[in-house]
Amino acid sequence: MTMTARFKRWDGNRDLPVPAYATAGAAGFDFRAATPEGETVTIAPGARKLIPTGFAVALPVGYEMQIRPRSGLAAKNGVSIVNAPGTVDCDYRGEILVCLINLGAEDFHVRRGDRIAQGIIAAAPQWELVEVEELDDTARGAGGHGSTGV
Repeated sequence: MTMTARFKRWDGNRDLPVPAYATAGAAGFDFRAATPEGETVTIAPGARKLIPTGFAVALPVGYEMQIRPRSGLAAKNGVSIVNAPGTVDCDYRGEILVCLINLGAEDFHVRRGDRIAQGIIAAAPQWELVEVEELDDTARGAGGHGSTGV
């Protein structure tokens, strides 16, 4: 079964390709920077910037699109996404923006068309949320943050 995510090109971005999978086995598809033509956006160490992608999306009800960092940018430049993974809800129709953060030691430069993030579409059903007096017991219990060891 093939699912469809419908992408709408934002005005002024005819030169950018529709988000696409780089290889047949890729889990995520690439988003590119829709920065102004001929301009370079510089992100200083410790700074963050919202980078437009030039696209909006329509997803089926019950799904979300996760916006994730690209491993190459993280490993080579220390660049990530502030709220990784970011979520695009199925009812959002605005332009997809990626909030990049430079955790590296040098300025990072973003140019139009650079691959800046990857998207993964995942099921996100709405659940019935109820308050209860007690929760069932487990072996772990309330142990958290390192309670199971290194």
